[in-house]
Amino acid sequence: MADLNPYLVQYLPILLFLAIAFGLSVAFVFLPMGVSRLTGSHQPATDKLAEYECGFPAFEAPRNQFDVRFYLVAILFIIFDLEAAFLFPWAVSLEHTGWAGWIGMMVFLFILAVGFAYEWKKGALEWE
Repeated sequence: MADLNPYLVQYLPILLFLAIAFGLSVAFVFLPMGVSRLTGSHQPATDKLAEYECGFPAFEAPRNQFDVRFYLVAILFIIFDLEAAFLFPWAVSLEHTGWAGWIGMMVFLFILAVGFAYEWKKGALEWE
């Protein structure tokens, strides 16, 4: 190790950590499958392979495309989740940030309001 660059030696603990994490993740995934095959508990049957979440077979193929409105609602959720995550720290630290922090948050909220109005105008919130 004496001939290695001292800057590269500093990354050795990180590489060791990644190797251990990779080894443990592989063990946690494949070890139970191997043990179940060796002990005989892996016995697939039609009842075990049947649908169990809703109780009846799916109406359509699972590879069908989703409606865009599902994604738009997900984006709305992320937008308002970010808004809630940013508003609390902003409110707590408002006396330290002053007018610059207030104006910055008002710009952020305005951008969110414009995005929400756009989705509302496009009919993303209306279901059939």
